[in-house]
Amino acid sequence: MVSGVQMQYYKVCKRKLWLFSKGIAMENEHERVIEGKILHERAYPRLGDREILVDDAFKLDALDGDYIREIKLSSKMSEADRFQMLYYLYELKKRGVQKKGLISYTKERKTEEIELTEKDEAAIEKAIKEIYAIVHSASPPKLKKLPYCTKCAYYEFCFALEGDD
Repeated sequence: MVSGVQMQYYKVCKRKLWLFSKGIAMENEHERVIEGKILHERAYPRLGDREILVDDAFKLDALDGDYIREIKLSSKMSEADRFQMLYYLYELKKRGVQKKGLISYTKERKTEEIELTEKDEAAIEKAIKEIYAIVHSASPPKLKKLPYCTKCAYYEFCFALEGDD
């Protein structure tokens, strides 16, 4: 089963997806990840149900009435955040649960509402197949320098191995 983190990494960086999926976890000590964990603990204290594990398959940040809510620091990776939320909505729909999504960007004090469409479902199904192909590959995808690489927890790992092409 694909996780929400894998779905997000699929949109951010295929190499990061492969490394993470192979158990190479560089995020535990990374400052942005630690900041995100603290945010999850402190943001939206009025929400009762938080960190909800669904069928031992994926974890939702919070339930908020007719919505599931994801809490993010900023909207810099909004496309990946949106795709992750669509994945959660897709998986819930497969289980007979209809919800909408809210992505809350705390630093910017804004919230984006997400609804799953048939077109989104097709994109999620395609991504799931591609994620399986990536994570079952014997080697990681080729290094691709992206604008946000220097802020990634895997930056030193990637560029120490292959040089700064």
